[in-house]
Amino acid sequence: MSYFSTVIPYVLWMLAYILLGFGLVKGGWGETSHARSISGILVYICAPAMFFNAFQTMRYDPADFRRIGLFFVVTLAVQMIVIAFLCLLLHRRFADARYRILSIATVLGNVGFLGLPLVTTLFPDQPIVGCYSTMYALSMNLVVFTLGVYLITRDRKYMSLKSAILNPTSLTILVTLPLYFLDIHLPDAILGNLALLGRMTTPLCMFVLGMRLAEVNLKALFTRPYAYIGSLLKLLVYPLLAYLLVYFVPGLDSTFKICVLALSAAPSASIILSLAELHRCEQENAAATLLMSTLLCALTIPLVMLIL
Repeated sequence: MSYFSTVIPYVLWMLAYILLGFGLVKGGWGETSHARSISGILVYICAPAMFFNAFQTMRYDPADFRRIGLFFVVTLAVQMIVIAFLCLLLHRRFADARYRILSIATVLGNVGFLGLPLVTTLFPDQPIVGCYSTMYALSMNLVVFTLGVYLITRDRKYMSLKSAILNPTSLTILVTLPLYFLDIHLPDAILGNLALLGRMTTPLCMFVLGMRLAEVNLKALFTRPYAYIGSLLKLLVYPLLAYLLVYFVPGLDSTFKICVLALSAAPSASIILSLAELHRCEQENAAATLLMSTLLCALTIPLVMLIL
């Protein structure tokens, strides 16, 4: 089975979850305000469980440990290179905050909630791919709270390595890595429940998106050119650039490279909207890009897989 046909059921289920969330609110059976509570469950319970379980399914192996560490370094480098390129290309327009938001929205993606289930769908018999997604999320956190915050605010005082470390994703990884290194595994009964919580991430993420779409002016969303430009850059240009950057690197196996491509093809991360709202910077455009890229990824992820 090709990678293209493998991801089709995955993206169809994504769309189904979005429609369920949308219909829940439009039908009067739910309220958009509830999305905040669901997001809290997602960020503070389900996502840490998913990342923790990714390493608990692995037995320590020095070669795997090196590959996992290398994935962190490579994805961090890819993000930094592409952001640097965009800064060089657009720096004369950076007085306009839209271009600063566009620069980070092109690179920062939902590599956890959507990315990890995607790569495990592509490689169900290779548990290391879950660890790859976790490392990508860790590298993205470093970019978010340093370069990402700086580009939004243009003020170095908001850059915070502390914030890059003291967040649910990074703290979970800091706990689980020593357990992996020491080959310590929790009882199967506990891991089974953690795996169940982890599998809830994609449905909950899509439910929240559908609920938020229910309160959005869809005509305004679908007629906003900025949202399409941001989505095009994030969903097609960035993953192809990321894949090109690693394709010719010697010593990287095909699974490693395909995971870089697939994870980079994830839609824009919700942290972009959170930072835009926190610093009052282009909140509407950030929200539009987040929503549009998540909707369109159902089309673009299979298309990106075609190059394989």
